[in-house]
Amino acid sequence: MRRKPEETRMTESSAWPGLPSGPKGAPNVLVIMTDDVGYGACSTFGGPIETPHLDRLAAEGLRYTQFHTTAMCSPTRASLLTGRNPHHVQMGRIANRPTGFDGYTSVIPKSAGTVAKILGMNGYSTAMFGKSHLTPDWELTPLGPFDRWPTGLGFDYFWGFPGFDTNMWAPQLIENTTYIEPPKDTPLRHFDGLLADRTIEWIAQQRAVAPERPFFAYYATGTAHTPHHAPEEWMRKYRGRFDKGWDQMREATFARQKACGAIPQDAKLTARPDAVQSWDSLSERERKTAARLMEAYAAALDYCDHEVGRVLDSLREMGEFDNTLVIFIQGDNGGSAEGGLEGFLYEQSWTNALPEDPDYVFENLDKVGGPDAYSHFPAAWGWAMNTPFQYYKQVASHFGGMRNGMVMSWPDGFKGATGDRSQFHHVSDVVPTVLEAAGIRAPGVIDGVEQDPMDGISMLYSAAQDGASKKSMQLFECLENFAIYKDGWMANVVPSENPWADMTTRKPSPDARTRPWELYHIAQDYSQAVDLAEENPGKLEELKALFWSEAEREKIAPLHGPIERTKDKPMLARGKDSFTFRPGVKRLHHDAAPLTQGRSFEIEADVEIAEGQGNGVLVSQGSKFSGYTFYMKDGHLVFHYNAVLPNCFEVRSPATVAAGRHSLKVRFDIDEPKVCAGGSMTLFIDGQAVAEARAARTLRTFSNQDGFNVGCDTVTPVCPDYTIATSAFDARLATVTVRLM
Repeated sequence: MRRKPEETRMTESSAWPGLPSGPKGAPNVLVIMTDDVGYGACSTFGGPIETPHLDRLAAEGLRYTQFHTTAMCSPTRASLLTGRNPHHVQMGRIANRPTGFDGYTSVIPKSAGTVAKILGMNGYSTAMFGKSHLTPDWELTPLGPFDRWPTGLGFDYFWGFPGFDTNMWAPQLIENTTYIEPPKDTPLRHFDGLLADRTIEWIAQQRAVAPERPFFAYYATGTAHTPHHAPEEWMRKYRGRFDKGWDQMREATFARQKACGAIPQDAKLTARPDAVQSWDSLSERERKTAARLMEAYAAALDYCDHEVGRVLDSLREMGEFDNTLVIFIQGDNGGSAEGGLEGFLYEQSWTNALPEDPDYVFENLDKVGGPDAYSHFPAAWGWAMNTPFQYYKQVASHFGGMRNGMVMSWPDGFKGATGDRSQFHHVSDVVPTVLEAAGIRAPGVIDGVEQDPMDGISMLYSAAQDGASKKSMQLFECLENFAIYKDGWMANVVPSENPWADMTTRKPSPDARTRPWELYHIAQDYSQAVDLAEENPGKLEELKALFWSEAEREKIAPLHGPIERTKDKPMLARGKDSFTFRPGVKRLHHDAAPLTQGRSFEIEADVEIAEGQGNGVLVSQGSKFSGYTFYMKDGHLVFHYNAVLPNCFEVRSPATVAAGRHSLKVRFDIDEPKVCAGGSMTLFIDGQAVAEARAARTLRTFSNQDGFNVGCDTVTPVCPDYTIATSAFDARLATVTVRLM
């Protein structure tokens, strides 16, 4: 029976979805994190590098003198954003060096929702700017999956770079989930300037469009990780400041730290590690090189502070500063010793385990800080930047690796409270602090997934006054360096490797349970200087037993070397010997590109060239600092292998390629099947060998370079024979086939 029309008529009432809004009166939140900056680096904590904007923030807010990170990039960042200890969220190592053990896979679980996700659920606008370094390598492709990209981790917006560092003069940029071209400014703009611009623009837009919603912005510059890049005027500012060396600099910093209250008056200055040379032992040329490399680091951090100051000033101008909780963490770990005893002109030399010629470095010192260098200072400067503590980045057993300066500011929330705070805290405490400030409880379920408990505690109690810490215990582990803090005591192992040792060849340390331990009563020994292991063996055994009982729960165990169980790491290119590409492939991640390292290979391009054509790239991988490119120049066929400057090798056809359809091929025959080995390069046109040359060495890794491209080059040219603007192949390119042999 058919219904009458009036029986099917819709009701007059309806409901619109509500617009999101944050908790009433909740503060904006700005979390700032720099990179590889030790406790004794910046002026705010007594260091030699001027950071006036952090100085001002500390003077108007709270300066924390016992705040800790995890001793390495990705673990700190994962802990910062999830409120959990790094191994609990599978980030016991950096994202690009995971292992197959639980706690180390680099896959942040859905049961560890980030602060951005939680705040977004409660009406906040959220954005990440700068360095992410949280996505597993095998997910860094244009096809994703994007669950562990910043936008998949709860951020509404992302603008920055995905890896452990980027060229600050030509950054590898992503906006949300799309690789974008860096600005082609003339003169070049430094990444920190671009980063501040983008952050200021986003905050201004957010406040204009949805002022009823608070914002959460995570600002994570790559400074002062390598490369140490800075504008020339900042480089000039520091010229000559470090000519007296790291030993004297460390003593001067120690005196300033006591004078400004960054360390207690009874703190002791720890000794130089045996592996680190004295300044007096260097030749005059070595001193000049070391000083210039340090000048670039200092200039980079000072300039970074200047750009952060622009962001803070913009909040003041908008009237938003007083109700913004600013948490500024100066460094995601201690100063780095990864530059080795001499430092590097190019970081790519270190990642490829290739030595640099000291004479070449000295002759090119004027390039340091600019776009033609990718420098890192000697390990001793990293040690000096961690004054007054022992050791450096990677060493989670000692404060030199994981005590960082931290400042909090929130005028509306702190009600005029200022000064120093000595409570013991950890980077996992940031999320609970932010949630308490916003008046939000951590949810038990996110997107249908039950959430793991947080390890961190809120630090807001400390705003009222300095005093006893509410955090009673914290475990640390990084690359088999481990420690436990408990109620003012610290028990830790002695490091078994230097940070500059090649990770791919490091052997597992001796049985972790039989390694030598030290004991420090840090409630009375701020700098971890007086080992009490022999004097108080009972306390040491108590803490050792507690560490091992907690290590299983923390997913720290089993302790293992940096390359154990890495061979089965997911890789899109693993097991493939033949690849066929068409134009349009750009910035393909090195794990998805053909794995040419340590193998013979050939690259064949099917092209059709018209009269007057014959320029541009057929295929390229890498950057101006290392990589290879197969291209045409004025009709000549060229294969160029850049095995870290100045070690570049090239084969070029003597005659031009005639108009018409052709098979253009290069074959590389390796001398022996191992990474970095040399070999012969042969060019073929339509199957006929036309030229041959040798490459004395090759690369071990293309990690963190500009990617694999077909039909062009991107970001920076592998070879100076062309520019990025002129790199597009000007004829028809049908396919490129790469075969591994």
